[in-house]
Amino acid sequence: MHKALTLVLTVSGALAAGPALAAPAAAPALALVDVPKPAGPAVALFNGQDLKDWDAWLGYRDPALTYTAPALAPIGATAEGAEVFKAVIEDGRPALYVSGKTWGSLVRRGDFHDYHLRLQFKWGPGRWPPRQALPPNNGLLYHSHGAPGAVFGTWRPAVEFEIMQGSTGMVVRVGETVSGKVTAVDDASLIAPHLRFSLAGREVTVATPNWNVEAATDAEKPAGQWNTLDLYVVGDRAVHVVNGVPVMEVHDLRARDGSGGPALPLTHGAIQLQSEGAETFFRDITLEPITALPRIAVQ
Repeated sequence: MHKALTLVLTVSGALAAGPALAAPAAAPALALVDVPKPAGPAVALFNGQDLKDWDAWLGYRDPALTYTAPALAPIGATAEGAEVFKAVIEDGRPALYVSGKTWGSLVRRGDFHDYHLRLQFKWGPGRWPPRQALPPNNGLLYHSHGAPGAVFGTWRPAVEFEIMQGSTGMVVRVGETVSGKVTAVDDASLIAPHLRFSLAGREVTVATPNWNVEAATDAEKPAGQWNTLDLYVVGDRAVHVVNGVPVMEVHDLRARDGSGGPALPLTHGAIQLQSEGAETFFRDITLEPITALPRIAVQ
C-alpha cells in the first residue's frame, strides 16, 4: 500500500483521475490451464472453533488516521482484537468473522511457500467510517513479513490479493519495501495509476507510483453470496483466481529489508487477513503444497 491509497478512500474505482487515457479494447475471456496436482495433503488454516493459530493486531482507534502518520501509537495486540476477529457460525457452518470497524490484521502463524491457498468469503452488512459509502474492502495478504503494524501502524509488509467489491483479485503492494511485476494495459475507467492486468500488456512494476494493478475482470458474485478465491504461489510468482476465473499473474516479487541493500526475491511468509471497513466472513481456508503454477490462457 502507498499513501496514494488515500485516493481509494474518497473516490470510486470507476472514476478516472488525471490526464485522459484511451480505454482498452474488450479483454478476452481467460481460463486457468495446467492446474498443478497437490504435492502433499491439504492443511486447514482455520480450525472452525477458535483463532488460537492466529495473531490479531489493530491499527488506530480512528481508521481515518491510518494514512496520516499520526503522532500516536496504534492499538496493537490487545484483547480488543477478539471483537474484531472471531470464530462464528454463519449459514450453519463455522466461519472466521471480521468486523471491519477497527482496521487491523489477523495473521496466521507460519512461514508458507509454494502453495495453493483456497478460501471462501462473503460480505456481511456492516460498513464503517471512513469507508461506509464506498465499496466494501478487505484483503488476503500473502508473503507477510516484518513487524506487526510496520505499514501505516496497521499491517505487515506483504503482497495483497485485494478483496474489494468490483476489484477482487487486484494486486496491491503493502509497504514501500515490497514490489512485483505484471503485464498491464492503460484503462481510463480506473483511478490512478489507471492500470489493468492483461496478458497482452506491457510489463510494469507494482511500486510507487504504480501502487496497484486492477484485476483483468470483475468475477465476484453479488453481495451476500459466497465467493471462492484461489491463490497459487511458487517462488516469486503468483496467480490470483476469483470464482474459477484467473484475473492476475504477478512475477518477480521482491522485498527490501530496510538496511539499504538490494531488493531480494520474496518467496515466503505468513498469511494475513485485513479488517478495513467492511464486515466480512471467511471459511474453508485450506493450503496444499504445489511445485508448479497453473497457466493463464485466452479461451
